[in-house]
Amino acid sequence: MRIDSEQLPQQLARGLKPLYVVFGEELLLSIETADRIRAKALEQGYGERRILTVETGFDWGELAMAGNSMSLFAPKRLLELRIPTGKPGKEGSEALQAIAAAPPEDTVTLISLPALDRQTLGSKWFEALEAASVAVHAAAVKGERLAIWLSSRLGQHGLQADTDTIAFLVSRVEGNLLAA
Repeated sequence: MRIDSEQLPQQLARGLKPLYVVFGEELLLSIETADRIRAKALEQGYGERRILTVETGFDWGELAMAGNSMSLFAPKRLLELRIPTGKPGKEGSEALQAIAAAPPEDTVTLISLPALDRQTLGSKWFEALEAASVAVHAAAVKGERLAIWLSSRLGQHGLQADTDTIAFLVSRVEGNLLAA
């Protein structure tokens, strides 16, 4: 199931799922989305966290071992898999399809990806993950949506700005939410 990053709080309120995929163009929204999932997992007793980052020479067997191993410190775990390139390769594709088919027990798996092109979005591994997970798209915030996002973000911090100030900020940040 694919949702927008703005829909994640409502989804998390209904309960934590075993598999999350976070992808998209907007780095700030990706970071905040992963932070929300981590916080919810911690709140629900997922006390151990393991992070795997896919780099050149990554052993995909390590993902299976991490998912199948028993936790020494906590009954429930958070397993994070970061794929900075968004290209897992053939072996990675098979491993991701396997984890989508059978997510590890007592584990919340969080897979972080960058913005994905149309071909990758249509790949077998991504379609399998999307069907089995909550796939959260951290879409770029542009145009009128950026003005609304800035006003909302200011409001979350107890601040307000007039229309001219918001327009000025929109013109200066050029869509870079980290700069906002």
